[in-house]
Amino acid sequence: MLIRILRNCGWPERHWYRSVYCHEEQRVLPYTAEQLYDLVADVERYPDFLPWCITARLAARDNLATYADLVVGFRMIRERLGSRIVGVRPGSIDVTQTSGPFHCLSNSWYFHDLDDGGCRVELDVEFEFRSRVLNALVGALFHEAVRCMVGAFEGRARALYGDATEASMATACSTVESRTA
Repeated sequence: MLIRILRNCGWPERHWYRSVYCHEEQRVLPYTAEQLYDLVADVERYPDFLPWCITARLAARDNLATYADLVVGFRMIRERLGSRIVGVRPGSIDVTQTSGPFHCLSNSWYFHDLDDGGCRVELDVEFEFRSRVLNALVGALFHEAVRCMVGAFEGRARALYGDATEASMATACSTVESRTA
């Protein structure tokens, strides 16, 4: 497995009026682009494997997008998050927040089948909480939390499609949780 952080804005990008956290990651996994697209697009299954996702339901669908409502939380904190999901099968999925605790939240997944088998997966995430205090608190753990989330998707792929050749990122989740204790 190849893991590479393309841009690691560990401290927020500084704009004159806001702080946006960003993370870009790329992995090579032994699955097809179509399999990984299906996994990421299956929002209703997120509570089965995704850390901090408590509930997920599809709210609406039109010709261009799917709209989903999720409840995410950690310990005593619970937040509702509405999102707009636009997919181009099997190449990409773009998600933007429609409602919730963020000033902005977007993530984009890109899936590229490789000639020698497997798939290169790229994930770009950007967010900023509405609350400056929450933004500062969560920002300190942001990159580890994204790695944990990606590891959860990888683990789900392994459960659905067979064992990968490399170890999972499960330890990243325990690291995030232990730092917040």
